Amino acid sequence: MNNIRFIIEFVVSLSVLLFVHEFGHYIIGSLMGIKAEEFGFGYPPRLIKLFTWKGTDFSINLIPFGAFVRFSGEEDPDIVGGFYTASKWKRLATLLAGPVMNILTGILLFSLVISQTGAPKVDTVQIIQIAPESPAELAGLLPMDIITHIDGIEINGMEEVGQLVKERAGTKIDFGILRNGEDLVIQITPRQNPPEGEGSIGIVMQNPTEKIGFIQSIPFGGKIAVEQVRQLLSVPAMLIRGEVASEEARMLSPVGIYDIYSQVRQEEESTAPDEYAPWFDTAWFFGVISVSLGFSNLLPIPALDGGRILFILPEIFLKKRVPAKYENIIHFVGYVSLLALMGYVFYQDIFNPIVLP
Repeated sequence: MNNIRFIIEFVVSLSVLLFVHEFGHYIIGSLMGIKAEEFGFGYPPRLIKLFTWKGTDFSINLIPFGAFVRFSGEEDPDIVGGFYTASKWKRLATLLAGPVMNILTGILLFSLVISQTGAPKVDTVQIIQIAPESPAELAGLLPMDIITHIDGIEINGMEEVGQLVKERAGTKIDFGILRNGEDLVIQITPRQNPPEGEGSIGIVMQNPTEKIGFIQSIPFGGKIAVEQVRQLLSVPAMLIRGEVASEEARMLSPVGIYDIYSQVRQEEESTAPDEYAPWFDTAWFFGVISVSLGFSNLLPIPALDGGRILFILPEIFLKKRVPAKYENIIHFVGYVSLLALMGYVFYQDIFNPIVLP
C-alpha cells in the first residue's frame, strides 16, 4: 500500500511542477500578446476540451502527467500574431518564464520548510554525532557541544572547522567548546589517516536552527536554490578532476527520480519522530527537483527552452535572425536526440536502479 501511495504522491507532485513550468510560459506569453492555441492538462491525445478562454482551448488529455502549452506560429513564420513573429524580447521573456517559475517554486518550497523547521545559524557550529573510539570521543567531546574556537581562532562556520582540523592533522590542538553555557577547552589530536567516512576527529556537525517566519525564510530559500545551481554547474569539472564518480552524476528519468523519492519516504517513515511532519522531506525533495528542472531547461540544448533562447541571441547581439527552416530542423534533430537519450536513461533506471547508501 505504501508503494501505491508513494507513486500517487510522486506523479501528482511532479505533474504540478510540470504544470507550473508550462503555466509560466502561458501566462507571460499571453501578457506579451502571443496567442496560445491550447493549454493542456496531461499529454495528448486529447480526451475532452474543457472550455475556451481568450482564444485558448483548455483541454484534458489521455496521459495524466504534466501539462503543455501550444503557441500559435511556433514553427511557422507566416502566422501573424504567433510566437515566431513576436519581438525577440517577447519571445525571450516567454521562454524564460517556464524555468524561472520552476526555480521560484523551488525557493517557495525551501522557504516553506525552513519556516517550519527553523533557519540555520550559519555562524554557529554544533556537534550532533561522535564516532565510537574516535579522537573526539576519547577526548571527551559530546553531542550538542558548540565549537567556539580552535587554537584560539574563532569559529564562524563548518568549513572553517574542517580546514583548521585538516591543517593540524597529527598535532595536538586546543578545541574550544560551549557546553551548557560553560566555556571549555579540550585537547584533541586529529588523525592523519582516519577511517573512511569519519573524518580526522570523528564528528558530524550541523548549524543549529532558530525559528523564523515565512517571509524571513525566503532569503534562505533563495540561497539554497543558488547553491544548488552552483553545485550543478560544478559537476562537469568535478567529474574531470575525479572528485565525483560517474555513476553518482548520472542523468535520471522519472523512474530514477521516483526510486530516490520512494527510498527517502521509506526511510523517513521508519525513522522520523512522531512530531516530524512527513511533508517536510517531500516538499524539500520536490524543491530540489523543481530547481533542477528549471536549471536543466535553461541549458543550451536544441528543443529545450535554453536551446530556443540560444537562437534569439544572434538577434540581440548581431541584429540577425536564424531563418525559421534552419531553426526548426535543428530543434527537430535535438528533439529526436533527446528522445534517444531519454530512452537510454529510462533503460538505465529500470535495469540498473538507483540505490541510496
